[in-house]
Amino acid sequence: MSKVIVIAAPSGTGKTSLIESLLKEDRGHTIKLGVSFTTRKKRENEINGLSYFFINKDEFIRMRERNEFLESAEVFGNLYGTNRSWVEKQVKAGSKVLLELDWQGAKQVKSSFPDCLTLFILPPSHQELKERLIKRGLDDQDIVKKRLSLAKSDILEGKDFDFLIINDVFENSLNDLKKIILEGKELSKERIDLANNLLEELLKN
Repeated sequence: MSKVIVIAAPSGTGKTSLIESLLKEDRGHTIKLGVSFTTRKKRENEINGLSYFFINKDEFIRMRERNEFLESAEVFGNLYGTNRSWVEKQVKAGSKVLLELDWQGAKQVKSSFPDCLTLFILPPSHQELKERLIKRGLDDQDIVKKRLSLAKSDILEGKDFDFLIINDVFENSLNDLKKIILEGKELSKERIDLANNLLEELLKN
């Protein structure tokens, strides 16, 4: 099992909830969750240093110029980055590092850690993704539309990840993650085929 694991997904697919539940199932506390730096404004339920490290744009740019980020990206006008030295320190200590990124970040991490494990989470349908984005109430209508328009390109980039996980029934999706990350096992043929068939449908729309 690789020491660096990247999970990516279109916005609203539910990857954060899945990751939180996965970490609760990690009884041996073998996984360290990476906390990204961002210039995005802190939401009401977020905690600095736990959800993200919230910094201003000038500070972020200085860190990037000093090559302090393993990966960085701009998403909807906000900058995000993962601290390089923190990841390297955890890997040297023998821990598994789990990074919640977008596909751009996943590709950058892959260039530094070629054996990193990449997982891409698929929504069960475009309609379900739209409903989830609206229900969570975090973005205005314009941002929701932008997230939906980018979902197909995200999925197109994510199709070549090591594993595709469908977030259809939450417990099934969580079991898929546990099997791969905690148990080091392959998914069942049924789940693999289901994901591949869904991928084709999502890319048609």
